[in-house]
Amino acid sequence: MVTEYNAKMTKSLSRGGPAEKIAFTELEELMRVFSGTISSSVKKILLIPPDFSRFHSGAGEICSILYRLLSGSLEIDLLPALGTHRPMTGEEMERMFPGIPQKIIHVHDWCNGVCRLGEIPGDFVRKISNGKVDYPVHVELASRIIEGKYDAIISVGQIVPHEVVGMAGGNKNFLVGCAGPDTINKSHFLGAVCNMEKIMGQIESPVRQLLNEAEDMFLKDLPLTYILNVRAKEDDGSMITRGIFIGSDRDCYRSAAQLSQEVNITKVQPLKKVVVYLDPAEFKSTWLGNKAIYRTRMAIADGGELLIIAPGLVEFGEAEVNERLIRKYGYRGTPATLKAVAENDDLRQNLGAAAHLIHGSSEERFQIVYASGGLSKKEIESVGFQSADLRACVEKYNPEKLKDGFHGAEGEEFYFISNPAIGLWKADFPKKVQSGQGA
Repeated sequence: MVTEYNAKMTKSLSRGGPAEKIAFTELEELMRVFSGTISSSVKKILLIPPDFSRFHSGAGEICSILYRLLSGSLEIDLLPALGTHRPMTGEEMERMFPGIPQKIIHVHDWCNGVCRLGEIPGDFVRKISNGKVDYPVHVELASRIIEGKYDAIISVGQIVPHEVVGMAGGNKNFLVGCAGPDTINKSHFLGAVCNMEKIMGQIESPVRQLLNEAEDMFLKDLPLTYILNVRAKEDDGSMITRGIFIGSDRDCYRSAAQLSQEVNITKVQPLKKVVVYLDPAEFKSTWLGNKAIYRTRMAIADGGELLIIAPGLVEFGEAEVNERLIRKYGYRGTPATLKAVAENDDLRQNLGAAAHLIHGSSEERFQIVYASGGLSKKEIESVGFQSADLRACVEKYNPEKLKDGFHGAEGEEFYFISNPAIGLWKADFPKKVQSGQGA
């Protein structure tokens, strides 16, 4: 389908299915067709992809193709959706966005580089949270998006199960990834108090309702189009694109999310031991690395163990404020974290950190063991995790030799996951709701 793009693309261009394999040449052709729909009146475009923490999303590849197709006739800028993450290094930019000049890749400043667009009332937040929270939410968005005078804004990202919003991607890419402190903190805390285990892998959630309301209230006039992809891992370990969905309405998101549910959620028997490897190029903090906890927690049996092999781990929080709060309060479970929020202004003013602390706890249901390459045993244990020797763990569970799935070594059975960010693992029968995670 070819439709002229004029301010917003109202019709969709999509292809995908659980058995689909979209090769690079086919992806190029889809982007060429899409580029041909852009109106001749469009002169300046902003691309919003995720940052390097989602390197395997394939979004960088899409942006590089679009830049090659369009840069000869249009002015193009790139704004990675950093959220609270550290800015990308030059090496990361080169690896994720090959062929795109770094001078057009801009840094989102979540604390100082945003515009306040308005407020979502506390009554709405009370309604979608079933009374768990009732604060108003200030909708803050990157100044570049609002003031950059772009004729077209293209949000590029992967749809995959997510711990805060249910399914990553769609309007989350910019309404969280390019947002300010109030939006980020309060959206994340909303997800935490509404029980992440009821949210992960769901197409709709309280946080998604919040983001949809923000988009409807304040972003109707943005010339916004989504390019959403769905990816999965092949048996040989390579990533394959299962779907590409392009459009400017929510049907585009829903179609991609439905496919992601089919290909990115793995059902397993309750697992007594899970071993997760964190690529040191992508995972340098528990702020990111705790995806190992989020994405496996619904698959781990009561009394089980999660071993996280993290050779690149050098910090907890990415942002300085989050680093400080994690070191101060630790991953102590929902009751302790909510008590700390009630009693301490520093945590109450940074509810995103509080949400992270809740998400990163097993609520004493299973053990979490980190084998860290940069944080000491004392540091790991000080925040509530157990510590293991990295060298011994790599020798026993060599990530270069193990394939994803069930294994047995020296009489020990375990389930190996090479990258927790690309999916969600769940026990294949309903598990009890953990009391600490809310109702």
